[in-house]
Amino acid sequence: MISLAGRDILHAWGKFVFTGIGLGLLIGVTLTMAGVYRGMVDDAHVLLDNSGADLWVVQQDTLGPYAESSSIYDDTYRGIRGMTGVVRAANVTYLTMQVRQTGMAIQRDVRAMVVGITPDGPGHPGQPGYLVAGRHITRGHYEAVADIATGFALGDRIQIRRNLFTVVGLTRRMVSSGGDPMVFIPLKDAQEAQFLKDNDAIVRQRARTAENQALNRPGVPGLLDALIASQSTNPYVNAVLVQITPGSDPESVAEPIRRWKRLTVYTRAQMQEILIAKLIATSAKQIGMFLVILAIVSAAVVAFIIYTLTLGKIREIAVLKLIGTRNRTISAMILQQSLALGLIGFVVGKIVATFWAPIFPKYVLLEPGDALRGFVAVMLICVLASIVAIRAALNVDPAEAIGG
Repeated sequence: MISLAGRDILHAWGKFVFTGIGLGLLIGVTLTMAGVYRGMVDDAHVLLDNSGADLWVVQQDTLGPYAESSSIYDDTYRGIRGMTGVVRAANVTYLTMQVRQTGMAIQRDVRAMVVGITPDGPGHPGQPGYLVAGRHITRGHYEAVADIATGFALGDRIQIRRNLFTVVGLTRRMVSSGGDPMVFIPLKDAQEAQFLKDNDAIVRQRARTAENQALNRPGVPGLLDALIASQSTNPYVNAVLVQITPGSDPESVAEPIRRWKRLTVYTRAQMQEILIAKLIATSAKQIGMFLVILAIVSAAVVAFIIYTLTLGKIREIAVLKLIGTRNRTISAMILQQSLALGLIGFVVGKIVATFWAPIFPKYVLLEPGDALRGFVAVMLICVLASIVAIRAALNVDPAEAIGG
């Protein structure tokens, strides 16, 4: 009875199509929510890939440097570099903050993760893997490489804390686990930006130190100056990124570092578990709840529309039953209409999700597997939603065909 269902659809095609479009927008939101979660997971993988590290050495008993604060001395990497199986080791700092673009009529702030790296060539731990324009950082101060998502261009001047930097290179898809674009600056500048106090705080700290008689003893000349000098420098970094010999077992390289250096070391698998199972776990649960709610709403919309369409043709159904049409045929007609409505909605939803996904501020990853599972879910929802309308149709009295 495909022709019977088709004839009924053609009879009220406008209502049917517009209903399918409305359902499609709802399905598009559902697919987008799934894409947001996939994008968050992909951001976590990209963050690990972009670090170029096989091991992350962080402060003992912390989940740093991405999930928790971590602080270790910046000379730690020297001892790690001499460990068996280690090829390269490099310090790195991470600081999420507002970066201001200067030199414009209207100053613009961009939320970014500022990464402090040692000026080296590409391929070294912490370095941007590739550039789309410009060059890598070659100087020890006041140069920056920015992700194009920041909106910065080559030659732009940006302000990080009290210092100004010139953008000398642009990269792509260098983001934090939260989707914030990265800005790479020299390590010394990043240490100052992250740990050094503002000028007023420094003046007050020096005054307190000078007033402390134990630290400002007349019989020990130079003690106060040495203490003040030590307070004005920052010997800390957030982590040491380690690259190991190809083919080596990461855990066998990490264990001696844990034992002898008294530090926590994470392999890639462990760091991936931290980012996905801990850092974005709450967001994943929220998105899951939204998906469940949207699925329920979609089922309710389809059920309501099919039920309304069925009630609108009670007399026609009664005529069919009067001429001997079997209940199975009538049920198949309603089911086919419900599936057709779901098919139109899914096609519209997939199209709109594909078009509006690039506009979102966060990365939205639409995977074919999710689309296939979404299509199966929509068809299943339409089947379940048609049950109410089918029961209403089967309860129609054939006498209504000749009644007033």
